[in-house]
Amino acid sequence: MNLNAYESSASRNGGLPRSLLSLVGVVLLVDALVLMLMGHFNVGVLVPAVLGLAAVLLAWKWKAVQRWRKARALHERLWGIGWMAFALWLISLGLFWSRLSGLGLEPAQVPPVQAIVVLGSGTLNGHPRPVLASRLDTAAELARLQPQALIAVCGGVDWGETESEAAVMARYLQQRHGIAPQRLVLEQESTSTELNLQLSRPLLAERGVGPDAATAMVSSDFHLMRAMGIAKRQNLSAIYPVAAATPLATRFNAWLREYFAMASSWLLGEV
Repeated sequence: MNLNAYESSASRNGGLPRSLLSLVGVVLLVDALVLMLMGHFNVGVLVPAVLGLAAVLLAWKWKAVQRWRKARALHERLWGIGWMAFALWLISLGLFWSRLSGLGLEPAQVPPVQAIVVLGSGTLNGHPRPVLASRLDTAAELARLQPQALIAVCGGVDWGETESEAAVMARYLQQRHGIAPQRLVLEQESTSTELNLQLSRPLLAERGVGPDAATAMVSSDFHLMRAMGIAKRQNLSAIYPVAAATPLATRFNAWLREYFAMASSWLLGEV
């Protein structure tokens, strides 16, 4: 077999690219399916599932796709443009993730505050999901360091649930961490980060914490950039962002979902 014939055969059979596509596709699909079985249905789960399915289908139909690609010069250009667009998207995703990494303060780094606002993130069967539990654990650590601070827990009733996120969060803090009920302020109507912050302010004001008071805002590491942008738009200047680690099992999906959420917030003028 001469060199040209070998290269043509390798192109049709796919070789290493085809094997990598299959591997990546299967990993993404399995990861998404496991999270779906755990009850997670969001952009950060569905996008990897779609990408994984596309990768598996492309690997499966590699020979047919290569025949289509070689049929016309236009197809060849579209093939190249598609991969270039995908590469640019991966670069933008990497840059976004690099900006998320390291955001926020540790509880011990937070100066004295009058209130700790914990942003909601979802409950299941009356219990906080892992991401929300991580936020609450971080808030409890901060609350132990600053026993004078009130703790505002935020979130309305999730789909399929009977209790508000705030009620579930308050119970978790009391039962798991021994937080006194009188320190808790429950904001039970909000359905978004914007409303978490907006609706918790008057409730805190009723307890003597004004809009200019030093306040710690506890959220997941991936969520802080968007949350800080929203806080700035609401003229909440004395906010100290506190980062809660994202559980490893959901980290990839959460950070991917935040990429699209940040893009959406930017288009809607929320940040």
